[in-house]
Amino acid sequence: MSGGNWKEMFDAAVAGDLELVQYHVKAGVDINYAHPEFLSTPLVAAILAKQEEVARYLLQSGANPNLPSEFDSATPIQAARQVGLATLEEELVKLGVSPLPHQPIKKNWLTRLFSRGDA
Repeated sequence: MSGGNWKEMFDAAVAGDLELVQYHVKAGVDINYAHPEFLSTPLVAAILAKQEEVARYLLQSGANPNLPSEFDSATPIQAARQVGLATLEEELVKLGVSPLPHQPIKKNWLTRLFSRGDA
C-alpha cells in the first residue's frame, strides 16, 4: 500500500464517503486488498452497506468484480443479491461475472394458505 490509508478508505466505502474513497484510490491504495484484521474487501463491504455509488466507483477503478470477501462469505454479486441491489447485480454480469440462478419466492405455510384462496 502506498500513499493512502486502507482502513480509512474501507470505512469511507462503508459510510458512502465517495470523495474520501476517491482520494485513497488516487493515492494508490490497493482496492483489491483484504486487510488481515478485516478479511473483507472494500467492494463487498460497500455493496453490503448499500453504497452503490461507491461500489460503482471501485469497479470503475479496477476492483475485481469476482473477488470474494472472506469475512462476508460473499462475492460482489452475491452481496448485491443479498441486499437487493438488482441494478448493480446486472452491472456485475455485464462486467463478465457469472449470473446467479434465479431463486423462486419461498412459500411458507401462511403464503400457501392465502394462495389457495381459503382465507
